Amino acid sequence: MKFTELCAPIFNRAIADYHVTDNVDTPIKNPYPERSIEYFLYLKNWIDTVQWHFEDIIRDPQIDPAAALVLKRHIDKSNQDRTDLVEMIDSYFLDQYKEVKALANATINTESPAWAIDRLSILYLKIYHMQVEVNRTDVDDAHRQKCQEKLNVLLTQRTDLSSAIDQLLDDIAAGRKYMKVYKQMKMYNDPNLNPVLYGNK
Repeated sequence: MKFTELCAPIFNRAIADYHVTDNVDTPIKNPYPERSIEYFLYLKNWIDTVQWHFEDIIRDPQIDPAAALVLKRHIDKSNQDRTDLVEMIDSYFLDQYKEVKALANATINTESPAWAIDRLSILYLKIYHMQVEVNRTDVDDAHRQKCQEKLNVLLTQRTDLSSAIDQLLDDIAAGRKYMKVYKQMKMYNDPNLNPVLYGNK
């Protein structure tokens, strides 16, 4: 099985599970064995799904400024959780391919496998929500048609990105490419590196 074929039902399940309540405060009930790759993929998409809705809520022009600030803190934490999880998924791949000897002419990819999977997870969300727009009955045909055209592009993009991810993993497994993972080192979250934070100590 190709890796993106493993991702597809997990991402779809996380999105469907979230939308049972469609509430950002819904506790996650991850159905997969803890610390398995399936567990991490489900958690990754769940975080993306919750953040998608955080981003919707904070754009409400009527939102209370105090509530918006609280929500911004949630978004910041969600972003950090997302980054941490991507790095954990990359650690899984590093372990999977640790015995592979890179060929003399092996090259490095512009992004790690997990960051490509991050984009795939978000693409599944875009497809879900664009399909919702296509299915709306409270809008005119022009709106639905425009959304259908966008959905078609997203579906093609999912096919292309899935193929590219699987090819990347095949290349790493064969030694044609090699992995090199850099920590994101987000300075604004670090109280020792953000001058606003360490200046207030």
